[in-house]
Amino acid sequence: MTPVTRARFTGRTALVTGGGSGLGRAIARAFAAEGANVVVAGRTEAPLKETVALIEATGGTALAVTADVSRSADITALLTATVDRFGSLDVAVNNAGVLRAGPFTELAEEDWRTMLDINVTGVLLALQAEIKQMRTQAAGGAIVNIASNVGAHHSVPGATAYGATKAAVTALSRAAAAEHIRDGVRINTVSPGASDTSMSLRAGETDADRAARMKEESPLGRVSTTEEVAAAVLYLASDDSAPVVGTDLLIDGGASA
Repeated sequence: MTPVTRARFTGRTALVTGGGSGLGRAIARAFAAEGANVVVAGRTEAPLKETVALIEATGGTALAVTADVSRSADITALLTATVDRFGSLDVAVNNAGVLRAGPFTELAEEDWRTMLDINVTGVLLALQAEIKQMRTQAAGGAIVNIASNVGAHHSVPGATAYGATKAAVTALSRAAAAEHIRDGVRINTVSPGASDTSMSLRAGETDADRAARMKEESPLGRVSTTEEVAAAVLYLASDDSAPVVGTDLLIDGGASA
């Protein structure tokens, strides 16, 4: 049976922050596979260019823009580069995030501020700029913020502060969604649990170690693939989910059930 090829984003432009690796790269490639012009952003140029090369190798169109989402000037430049190149911003995925794990009482203030700057302030600044652009467009736009099952849904020892920043993303997204849906901007959140990225590996753990651990820890018995999480993001960004506003889609194999 021949797989059905979808092209839900043909002629649209999708921006993915943290697009140089892991989940961000998978999301960027998924958008490109469905016809979108893709802009990937991050603090380091080389991995962004690798993502662009992967997209172009399969016939897609992509642009890499180096940007630190915690800096408003970088966000402004990113949005300008996106619209100048492709003419619109139809979808934005605010995926950039960092994890600083360890015993709560030993968390360094610098690590806390880094997570706040990128995980929370970065989403806020990006949302502000994306909403301002999208509400100037006749078709509006869709935004998907990447939070986590850790925080609003689930607690993990050693990730208390990280969970607090991701819970803030969930709350920020819900409130912004209610405030701006009448502007034609639809905002939702995806909260992944452990997925097949380096962030879900514990110190010194191999992929095989993680697989064995997840058989015991996860009701599903495994991590989610990056492609599975990307599919959820594309659903929330597409017209398939037109009436879905302010939701937080949990994808963690039942860990928070």
